[in-house]
Amino acid sequence: MDVGFLGLGRMGRPMALNLVKAGHRVRVWNRSPEAAEALRAHGAEPVATPAEAFRGDAAVTMLADDAALRAVLVEGGLLDQAEKPGVHLGTSTISVALAEELAAVHGRAGVPYVSAPVFGRPDVAEMGKLNILAAGPDDAIARAQPLLDAMGVKTWRFGEVPARANAVKLAGNMMIVAAIEAMGEAAALGEAHGVAASDLLDLLTNTIFAAPVYKNYGGSIAAGRYEPPGFGLALGAKDVRLALAAGEAARVPMPLASVLRDSLLDALAHGDGEKDLAALATVSMRRAGRG
Repeated sequence: MDVGFLGLGRMGRPMALNLVKAGHRVRVWNRSPEAAEALRAHGAEPVATPAEAFRGDAAVTMLADDAALRAVLVEGGLLDQAEKPGVHLGTSTISVALAEELAAVHGRAGVPYVSAPVFGRPDVAEMGKLNILAAGPDDAIARAQPLLDAMGVKTWRFGEVPARANAVKLAGNMMIVAAIEAMGEAAALGEAHGVAASDLLDLLTNTIFAAPVYKNYGGSIAAGRYEPPGFGLALGAKDVRLALAAGEAARVPMPLASVLRDSLLDALAHGDGEKDLAALATVSMRRAGRG
């Protein structure tokens, strides 16, 4: 397929490379052109503008947040240009409200839109093992399936309303943050009673909490390893904020998410925004006088 890929950060770069490896022609664009140029040696075709990428059989966006996606896609007029993609896969983690807006503007522009946020850190993206949440027109998802298969291990479909995939993604990310908060508090409790955090978390993440999120983040907490970030704490704070907004819009109380927001604000106030999300655990240690 002839594909355009916009956004080559920690997640976008390996996703675009997997499309190249799968045999697709991939035009790549990034706000910092050096990131796109670096993929030339791997077979991708760097382009100078978003408009040159947003065309062909499909376009994939993996931009940082609502503001970045709105600036490039909506304010940048990509849906107004004469040449448009056959389908747009939006893989960014964005608000439910923006996903609803994008579905409407794509409909007016005649471009099928599929929300396709992903679960998985950069190392998982490199292996092409992402879990992809897809919601949008069935025929558009079917046309894009070869691309989804190249980037992920499984596509989880959530109907034809694109925003549903974004709601699922935000719910999942809120649960990830809750797991880290729980491990941080448990580790602080253990430390206060003479039990090393590494011993406590080794037990818990290999028995009753032997799931990838607990193992991966628990390993980082146990080792005090928060740099370089796999998924940044500031991005986690953004996602919890978006989950709370989605809950408020639908009249869904989320008291736990409110607690998580405050803990994340504490971490941000202490300068941990650029560290890995696992650094949230340091908040509990600090509050217990052990940080």
